[in-house]
Amino acid sequence: MCTRGVTARYRHLAEDLKKLLPHHKPEPKFEKKNTKFFELNEICELKSCNNCLFFEARKHKHLYMWLARVPSGPTLKFQVLNIHTTGEVRLAGNCLLGSRPILQFDKEFDGSPFLRLVKEMFIQAFGTPRNHPKSKPFHDHIMCFYVLDDKIWFRHYQISPELPADMNDPERQQLTEIGPRFVLNPIRVLAGSFCGQTIYANGSFLTPTALRIQAKQALQSPYMQKLQHREERKQKLEDLKLPEDPMDEVFI
Repeated sequence: MCTRGVTARYRHLAEDLKKLLPHHKPEPKFEKKNTKFFELNEICELKSCNNCLFFEARKHKHLYMWLARVPSGPTLKFQVLNIHTTGEVRLAGNCLLGSRPILQFDKEFDGSPFLRLVKEMFIQAFGTPRNHPKSKPFHDHIMCFYVLDDKIWFRHYQISPELPADMNDPERQQLTEIGPRFVLNPIRVLAGSFCGQTIYANGSFLTPTALRIQAKQALQSPYMQKLQHREERKQKLEDLKLPEDPMDEVFI
């Protein structure tokens, strides 16, 4: 589900993810009256859902994704960057609606405890259960998660044989990107479901406000350097002045 005030691009991204998850249960837009999301746990309980994928839009230009295990937690919070929906990229890949995806994770996910937790949460949320009534009993697309620059990159590909005779040969398959594509910047991990103690915080994460302040300071820095160089030149000229000699006017 999403909050009210999402832009068209964010809404299309949510619709693309719904198509990739045949076992999902949609919900109308959520009205965020305060900073807490306790009502989401009740909605998931009414829907008999164990995982909740919630998109929060701020100022119509920033998107955050919450992935929670209901009702006991934990909760992952990400900032969604570099969003390209399926309709925008217009890639050649295609897959059957409702088929089960294969999840592929980078080897970096087996390193730190935080990435191992993220991997397990993604498997439970994005992995379609076997023999689900709304899913097709075969695989023809793959979801890939990569770790680069302390961010998680998402790509979606179609699995197709190189030749019609290679339908059942796993070694002779090719990947064609479908979309969507986006980047997840981790922010924090909460112990509970949309609440609780912070058990992990990304120290390198900067809020959009902090980034704007840095950009303004970077724009002001050339002018400040110019003033500083001007003051240094004045000080240097004053240091080069020779002291007055009392014997200069003796022979005048």
